[in-house]
Amino acid sequence: MEQDTAGDPMGRQRLCSRKDTREISRQMEQKGQTISASSVGRLLKEKNYSLRLNRKSIAETNHPQRDEQFHAIAAMRKQFEDAGHPVLSLDTKKKELVGNFRNPGRIWAREEDVRCVYDHDFRTMAKAIAAPYGIYDIGLNVGTVVVGISADTSEFAVDCIETWLTKIGFHSHSEIKKILLLCDGGGSNGYRSRLWKLGLYHKICRRYGIEVTVCHYPPGASKWNPIEHRLFSFISLEWAGVPLQTLAIMLRCIRSTKTTPGLHVNAFLNRRRYDKGIRIPNSQFDEICLHPHDVLPELNYTLKVA
Repeated sequence: MEQDTAGDPMGRQRLCSRKDTREISRQMEQKGQTISASSVGRLLKEKNYSLRLNRKSIAETNHPQRDEQFHAIAAMRKQFEDAGHPVLSLDTKKKELVGNFRNPGRIWAREEDVRCVYDHDFRTMAKAIAAPYGIYDIGLNVGTVVVGISADTSEFAVDCIETWLTKIGFHSHSEIKKILLLCDGGGSNGYRSRLWKLGLYHKICRRYGIEVTVCHYPPGASKWNPIEHRLFSFISLEWAGVPLQTLAIMLRCIRSTKTTPGLHVNAFLNRRRYDKGIRIPNSQFDEICLHPHDVLPELNYTLKVA
């Protein structure tokens, strides 16, 4: 083991070995010593060896004012929650291939109910490539997922918010004058997207007279977005082991997602086609009433009708 162990050259800590227990057992037999792989594992533990996993703990992107932005988001959330305004957490879930594809996980089923799926996940074999855009109402613990079958663009993201507003928001909240949106720093609702801001202004602010405040999580901090662990994780558990053979099955799994604390989820299908690469000229962007905040104005801003 001494020749196959890596570790700290300046200390006594032994980090890893490139040999596994079966390889060590075979080499011991070649030396005339019979020992099983399980016994090798027990002896390695006595020598302070153990099985280890890689840990994702090094952030490649670290915003210089990361902590300041978290404080700004917390303060804005409290302000809106105390005033009774909706606070929505937004994000797009991982795209899913719709068809007879394997979905990781296991479910209880009779032998005759076990389904055979394709042995490869080729996109060309998919009936559709679904982009589930999630909207999580933090105060009410209610999720809404709009499943798109086109590109995940800023225009699509704004249409999803309008869908929530017309089908859920106006019925769940007596009067909506302001909304706080919590988003990641990139993607279809990224802070650099002009189409995202322009769409919010025209389709939400001007059309419904609602003031929209947006706070973006800094780069590399999307896991702190509440929708990730309060909505998307439970949807993944709900359809684990279930082949998403049709869009109807996907929508049914989303709608059946529930938790003990009371989460329930609405689901809608958006069949509209969205074009990528739409450019917004300066003259058109300058027309919107964008009010950057004093703290990190590139990540925090408000859109309202003049």
